[in-house]
Amino acid sequence: MSVGRRRHDGTTNVSGSDTDDEPKLPLTQFYPYIRCALCCGFFIDATTITECLHTFCKSCIVKHFFYSNRCPTCSIVVHETQPLYNIRPDRQLQDIVYKMVPFLEELEREQMCKFYKERRLPVPKPVPVSLQSPVVLKRQRKDNFPRSVFTIPPELNIYLLLEFVGAENGISDFKPLERPYVCVSGEATIRHVELFIRRKMELSPMCQVDLVCGDHLLDHHQSLKDIKTFVGKEALQDGLLVLHFGLVLPSQS
Repeated sequence: MSVGRRRHDGTTNVSGSDTDDEPKLPLTQFYPYIRCALCCGFFIDATTITECLHTFCKSCIVKHFFYSNRCPTCSIVVHETQPLYNIRPDRQLQDIVYKMVPFLEELEREQMCKFYKERRLPVPKPVPVSLQSPVVLKRQRKDNFPRSVFTIPPELNIYLLLEFVGAENGISDFKPLERPYVCVSGEATIRHVELFIRRKMELSPMCQVDLVCGDHLLDHHQSLKDIKTFVGKEALQDGLLVLHFGLVLPSQS
């Protein structure tokens, strides 16, 4: 479908023709489809989340995933531990944006050059789109599977889901645990998990963390590998070892 051309009067010709009898629409009507919800600017390096198909500027969504694994628009979990795995460049949408907004591509290129020159770095050259040789295409068909740029070390063999069940009355000064999914070694103990929770939630030393798996209150010395073995399938949810934890005040003896 032809999106049309941007005119100097702020309207867009929806058919792509230059004739005056064609209907024209203001560019603002297309803002919900060509602007990033994070920076509110027009898409630059449009990048789409494969799980929900929401699109953002590449730099915006990468920065967002530094502290969250959820889509900024619909809050779906993009990936439990590596949300950057599930984003893809949307070159077709980016081409549409550049055609609808005059001088945007040229301005972005100028700003990028200025950024590199101010830091005395070589300016990246545009990557030309060229036809691949039949040999390369044949090799790609034979080896047509995605290769991860990051592999999880084999010793990190336990996948945790830490579910917060609440805090006792009198405990209120703590941060929420934003990332409940953790990949750790099976040799790690409940004490290690508690220290992780304390650090992420910035808990007071006077606050006690109780961890439970199934119906079992866990001791500090127990390893995650042993817990997974003796609790069995009831401790697992979609392959994750589920630990529930609550915040309590230490008992007065």
